[in-house]
Amino acid sequence: MINTNLTKEAVLILRFSQNDEKAALAIFDLYFKNLCSFVERYVQSKELAEDIVQEVFIKIWENRSNLSEVQSFKAYLFTVAKNHTLNFLKKASRSEVAMGEVVNSYCTNRNETEEAILDKEYLAFFNKVLDSLPNRSREIFKLCREEKKSYEEVAQLLGVSKNAVKNHMVYSMKSLKEATHAELGIPLTVLLAVLSQ
Repeated sequence: MINTNLTKEAVLILRFSQNDEKAALAIFDLYFKNLCSFVERYVQSKELAEDIVQEVFIKIWENRSNLSEVQSFKAYLFTVAKNHTLNFLKKASRSEVAMGEVVNSYCTNRNETEEAILDKEYLAFFNKVLDSLPNRSREIFKLCREEKKSYEEVAQLLGVSKNAVKNHMVYSMKSLKEATHAELGIPLTVLLAVLSQ
């Protein structure tokens, strides 16, 4: 017996948890668009976002028996979507093909105004992290990454060993990777790909 005091959404979720496919479709329709917009902010591709959201709903359907323990379905849904998206981005950063698709989609599907703002935010974040590095590490990073100089060229230019240059670069990349993951929730490879466009 369903409690008549429940909201329409709560009734749908209850029916969903009890294997009701019509309720599952209704919830899918209710959240699909908002969830796609949410995921698209991470992957920068409408098509990829839709694929990921469909996978999220399949995952939730497979674990529907646990829904009775969920306090806020919406929060649960968006948390699952975020985790699934970040897992996709981690895999994508290890796969050149998937990474290429994320970057290509980012370039072709961008809303000029919104993306210009996002690019500025990403660049400001990147520069903030760079500014927090020790002077020598920052100098070496800029020579290697921005001026495309080899470790050997930088070592000769600064009068240090090639190994010292490598150590500074490892330290800089580690700092950038950790900060990007902690503050933006994306792999460093995605941030660097976006900034290089």
